[in-house]
Amino acid sequence: MTKVEKLSLAEARRIALAAQGFGGPRPESVTGARWLKTIDRLSLHQIDSVNVLVRAHYLPAFSRLGPYERSLIDAAAWGGRKKRRLFEYWAHEASLVPLSLHPLLRWRMARADRGEVGWKGLRLFARERRGEAEVLLNRIRNEGPGAASDFEEKRGRSGWWEWGDAKRALEWLFWAGHITTATRRGSFERVYDLTERVIPAEVLALPTPDEKNAQRALIERAAQTLGVATAQDLRDYFRLGPDDARLAIESLVGAGILKPVEVPGWARLAYLHRDARRPRRIFARALLAPFDPLVWERSRTLRLFDFHYRIEIYTPADKRQHGYYVLPFLLSDRLVARLDLKADRQAGRLLVHAVHLEPRAPSDAMDAISEELRALADWLGLAEIVLPSKLARRKIG
Repeated sequence: MTKVEKLSLAEARRIALAAQGFGGPRPESVTGARWLKTIDRLSLHQIDSVNVLVRAHYLPAFSRLGPYERSLIDAAAWGGRKKRRLFEYWAHEASLVPLSLHPLLRWRMARADRGEVGWKGLRLFARERRGEAEVLLNRIRNEGPGAASDFEEKRGRSGWWEWGDAKRALEWLFWAGHITTATRRGSFERVYDLTERVIPAEVLALPTPDEKNAQRALIERAAQTLGVATAQDLRDYFRLGPDDARLAIESLVGAGILKPVEVPGWARLAYLHRDARRPRRIFARALLAPFDPLVWERSRTLRLFDFHYRIEIYTPADKRQHGYYVLPFLLSDRLVARLDLKADRQAGRLLVHAVHLEPRAPSDAMDAISEELRALADWLGLAEIVLPSKLARRKIG
């Protein structure tokens, strides 16, 4: 019988933070190699189209490394085949993923090709409407890359619920791995091309593991990235099904790679990766995107930090508690505040609509927040920081 270790909540929190890249000081400057190491550690950056502050996929690296050149992501994701280090796929949600993970996600592409995964409206293109999708695929093959707006008869659509037939067909082709994102247009519209013209040949030539081995590898990646996690946390990272995740976890426990642990207040058993670091202290100061992997699984955020977090973009303004685009603020090993932020790019201002301190925030929390706001504004090229009226006399930077 496998021995179950007991961790304190503080230990679990520090292990999780170290696994997520918050275990040490930020570098003085960020090289391309250091940035790629962070990308590989997290396994993916979730993509979101909201651009109130900065697009979400740029923020996780800033949170962990401090100011870096955003062009590193642009070149790695959309800069041409020779420069490509990342590809887009539905890994968590829509995500930027290191090329090394491409073989581990081919089973999902194969299931999509058979109509076994993906939204109901997309699965039709794997079956009775497959011919329509193949027409678009041949157009891309013969005419070159294209976006949904190049194929749709109607313009002005917005939101996945208003996708036209061409967009749905393209998205099924994307799920199934026949096409992928070649680049993004200025409006952030996805431009599709044949996978073999985008993903480097040496990556496509890598062997394809069977489903069970690929899923086991993805669960191990999730465990390395999370440090300590429940089965739900582990399967959520790459959105695996319950049965697929359960078999992978059982295999990893049997191999001694995952160790069962109990954490006070956690209703379910958790798992500790055998290589997880166990720091005694965490020195961190970071604003976190709503889609940062440290906080995207809201129940885990509550368990680790006693921090109830919801994004309120789609909540009516008069019913919001904390604001429109709210970022949690990490200080040492606790989430101590929430900031509602907006970039006024035209005027060169970082607008701080609200700062909400948590009840247990330390006395120096506002000093740390001020330093991080200055770093963020400088990184975004915003000269002025505009504070709420009750903080307006406070000097930042």
